[in-house]
Amino acid sequence: MNEFIKELFSNKILITTLFAWIFAQTIKVAIGVVREKRFDFRWFVGTGGMPSSHTAGAACLATAVGMSSGFNSVHFALAASFAIVVMFDAQGVRRATGRQARILNKITEDIYWQGKIREDRLRELIGHTPIEVIGGFIVGVAVALIAG
Repeated sequence: MNEFIKELFSNKILITTLFAWIFAQTIKVAIGVVREKRFDFRWFVGTGGMPSSHTAGAACLATAVGMSSGFNSVHFALAASFAIVVMFDAQGVRRATGRQARILNKITEDIYWQGKIREDRLRELIGHTPIEVIGGFIVGVAVALIAG
């Protein structure tokens, strides 16, 4: 077990990828503090917002794998394909889910004020706008290149 942990923490690509995710989340928190003039810990662990930390992690992983194994390797092809799926999901599926949550929350509010139902609100900030995904991509690639 000790050898496993030692190997895990010596995996530069994994550590760099995790750093890119944490760095993007930290940027997201800083933007939230500036915008809202307050700190909310949920910004650090939550989804949505600028930049996309999912995209930053996936882009960093693909870039670091490409730099390590070559951009013509099967490893890079797998990591890049994974990154594309993550980016598509971040701005497509999860963003649509957020829009649906916003509409359902409005319907629930309307029904609640009529006295017919009481339910918890759904999370609306789930996905990302295309610019948030691009921001995450830039953060991820930059972290990989700097760590490279």
